[in-house]
Amino acid sequence: MFKNTYIIVSVFIVSLIFCNDLKAQNRGIRGIQGAAGRLRPGAMGTGQGGDSLQHRTGLEDSITIRFRYLDSSRLQTFDSSVKDFTYRFPVPWYHFNLGNLGNPTENRIFKPQLLSGWDHGFHAYDVYNFTVAETKFYNTTRPYSEVHYMIGSVAEQMIGLLHTQNIKPNWNASFQYRLINSPGTFQNQNSNHTNYRFTSWFQSKNKRYQNFFVLVGNKLASGDNGGIKDDGNYLDSSSYSDSRFNIPTQLGPLQIASRNFFSTNIATGTLYTNASYLFRQQYDVGQKDSLVVNDTTVIPLFYPRVRFEHSISYSTYKYRFKDNTGDSLYYARNYGIIFPTPLDTFFRRDFWRDITNDFSVYQFPDAKNSQQFFKLGASFQILKADFDTGLVKKSYSNLWLHGEYRNKTRDRKWDIEAFGSFYLGGYNAGDYHAHISLQRLISPKLGYLKIGFENVNRKPSFVFDSTSSFYFSDPISLNKENSTHIFAVIDRPRQGLKLSGSYFLLSNYTYLKDYYKVSQATALFNILRITLEKDFRLSRKGLHWRTWIVFQQKAGNADLNLPLLFTRNQLAYDGNFGFKNLLISTGLELRYFTPYKANNYSALQGQFFFQDNKRIAMRLPELSAYVHFRIKAFTSYIRVENLNTFRLQDGGFTGNNVIAPNYPTPGMQIRVGIFWSFVN
Repeated sequence: MFKNTYIIVSVFIVSLIFCNDLKAQNRGIRGIQGAAGRLRPGAMGTGQGGDSLQHRTGLEDSITIRFRYLDSSRLQTFDSSVKDFTYRFPVPWYHFNLGNLGNPTENRIFKPQLLSGWDHGFHAYDVYNFTVAETKFYNTTRPYSEVHYMIGSVAEQMIGLLHTQNIKPNWNASFQYRLINSPGTFQNQNSNHTNYRFTSWFQSKNKRYQNFFVLVGNKLASGDNGGIKDDGNYLDSSSYSDSRFNIPTQLGPLQIASRNFFSTNIATGTLYTNASYLFRQQYDVGQKDSLVVNDTTVIPLFYPRVRFEHSISYSTYKYRFKDNTGDSLYYARNYGIIFPTPLDTFFRRDFWRDITNDFSVYQFPDAKNSQQFFKLGASFQILKADFDTGLVKKSYSNLWLHGEYRNKTRDRKWDIEAFGSFYLGGYNAGDYHAHISLQRLISPKLGYLKIGFENVNRKPSFVFDSTSSFYFSDPISLNKENSTHIFAVIDRPRQGLKLSGSYFLLSNYTYLKDYYKVSQATALFNILRITLEKDFRLSRKGLHWRTWIVFQQKAGNADLNLPLLFTRNQLAYDGNFGFKNLLISTGLELRYFTPYKANNYSALQGQFFFQDNKRIAMRLPELSAYVHFRIKAFTSYIRVENLNTFRLQDGGFTGNNVIAPNYPTPGMQIRVGIFWSFVN
């Protein structure tokens, strides 16, 4: 308890350092909710003006804050909703982890790799990474900070910090940090993840030049226990009803239960570290204009017609697996690996360095619509790799062309996006990616209709290459994977309805089976996926039923199993109970998938693999009770999860669901999250 109190106090001390005037926080949050759509003179994107009379506008004590992503020029505002906990949580609702926060996760909704070019192939921990693609570049009129703290059962904890401010009206910088630590309910599944991100966005006063810099780093450490042993009915045994931690596992030594938040020791498991540095510069040629606010304030404007862009990035990826006390029988049975001694050290490592240069040219047909442009560019990539602790070193390169057309019409009725890339030479020569989508606003009542098509031809991920240290199968020749995706979406915001359909046609689908054997489904097969999202208003006083239903069906001969139905539901009250500054969402949440032969997990390779022996069925749908609320700048999430695990015969929460062979979920979990915003 003392450690938890110490951490909370430490977090709030840090928040006080960020904020010099806490009195502004209550007034400042008004700007996030109401003034976020307003741009003040002097803010980036509007130019800089001076007013010698210092005329008060009423916004002096509020904040105007917006953000954009690297490959989009649209400025967006924060989502202040408290309906969905996964908005603040790293694991999406459609992912399942292997029993503990920080363990590998698998998407229960089918989603193939639809990116061409080089790919390392280690994606079981993707949801825990900070990435360049989802990095936000802010523009704010006042320094803004957020402090996050979440605590859960069995000492699960997550700490997060965010600070952003405009150093000058045309220059913003931000810093973000997150720490996840969770000892876990079962043996050898403890996790400790650290993420950090730094950004800078600068724009010249004349609007012609801007640059973006981002640095992201991730250190992901997770124990791998191979699942609990299946030589006894441990989950139903009264001997382990109060002590799940003592259930023997396939991998890792027997350990004494520890709830030390600062412990980062991983006896058997995975350590992934990666970092990316990107610097992008843009220079525009176009026409100047100005907006006269008053006699002393003139805001310069600039309409680009041609843009020149250069990007350079450097990334490192280090993937390691270690087992200091490897069980020779487990390795021999599942991987065919023979140890010289019964308990021996097992270690594998792949280390990649990636340098990519890109030069692109934009053309804007409509000077006053920056959301319509043509883009043409070329990229050159150099890859350096060390395998098996530096014993094998390789170098690769790639050269590709890419183009893009986007058009968001000024009346916002049409949204067109088309892009493509083709690899001219190098390791991935012949890879390509083509995508086109069209969205039309039919009417405010009927909503939007979107249709699209994409086709990807790609060399299988490098983890399936026999050069990799994580390749244990007999070498086989692999063809390029080809995936076609046809999709349509009907979105009716007024009715709270979204209906989407996807059709996938795949060939040469590459996968693992039997723990380590690489295989390809050479015959064509297809998958139909239909997703329904609907918010039913059950009463005028704020009672809602929100449902997400996913239907998936495979046709064809391929080693791929999917749940036929996967659903999430919320029965909730959304409102304020008559309090002006309160926003609350409270109710029950349910998650369920139909029985199927779910993938197993290969800890040594960090891959989920196909198995066709064990059918996975949930004992009961996952059930949670929750209260989410926001009061001005303060947001909290209080959740009691896995209520479905209660069993009357032993009076405890021991009715664990199993989400992969030998990987049970924990019993009841309580999570309390605090998210506090500060404006300086």
